[in-house]
Order: sequence, then structure tokens, then C-alpha cells
Amino acid sequence: MTVFGMYISVIVIWLAIALIMLVIEALTVGLTTIWFAAGALAALVAALLDLSFTVQVVIFLVVSICLLVFTRKIFVEKLHAGSEKTNVDALIGEKAIVVSPIHPYEVGQVKVGGQVWSAVGENPDEDFAVDRLVRIKAIEGVKVIVSPAEDDTDD
Repeated sequence: MTVFGMYISVIVIWLAIALIMLVIEALTVGLTTIWFAAGALAALVAALLDLSFTVQVVIFLVVSICLLVFTRKIFVEKLHAGSEKTNVDALIGEKAIVVSPIHPYEVGQVKVGGQVWSAVGENPDEDFAVDRLVRIKAIEGVKVIVSPAEDDTDD
């Protein structure tokens, strides 16, 4: 195949496509382009068998689309891709220390992970004194909802 006036083997092109797809997959970790890398490798095998370019393209498309449609969901579930808690979601379940008292129906403050958050009690009638250990139950806007940490026995 001639590209920009230079002869490049179709084998090199399929190998390049496979490598590019693998690099993109490594950078994004979305389990999407990996299937196209596999399709490019299947097309590379077809090129090594000296099949026509049209057959190679059809093999690339069929293998890529079939893998994407039929196996992506299985791998996403098995690998738990995208299920990692990040940012504020990671705070739920963590212990925090009260730095400003939380009185019934009032907002206080807790410190968790070096950051101070506005906080209210899960039960609005509860009172939390300074230095009390609490557990973060939820996050609503810029406030954390807390409950007593002493009730937990899993730590």
C-alpha cells in the first residue's frame, strides 16, 4: 500500500493500528479500544495469510464489533471498571472528628482527611461535642451527614 508516496506494508499498518488502540486503552481504561486492537490483530493475521485488503477490513470490523458488543459488559462487570469511588464519594463511611459542635438542627464542622466540612447529624436531635468521633453517612451539597462512630463494630 502506498501512503504519501511511500510503500508501507499492510502488515505494518495493522500492527500500528493495534498499537495505537492499545495505547489509547492504556490512557483511558474504558475497555473500548481494546476490542479494536484485537480486531486489528485479527486483520494482521489475515494480512499475513495474504488475504485481500477488503477481507482484512471486513475481519477487522466483524471481530472488533462482535467483541465490543458481546464481551465488553462481561469484562466491565468482572473487572469492576469505573466502580472506584472517587473524590467526595470516597468520604462516605469514613470516620471524622468534630471540630465545631453539632447541635440539634444546627450545622457544625468535622475534619476528615485534613479537610474541614460543614456537618449535620443524621438524627437531627443528636448533639455532637468537639473531639467526638463520627462516621460520615452521606453528603448533601457541601454538608456531610454524620452519626456516632461508636455504634460501628466493624473497625
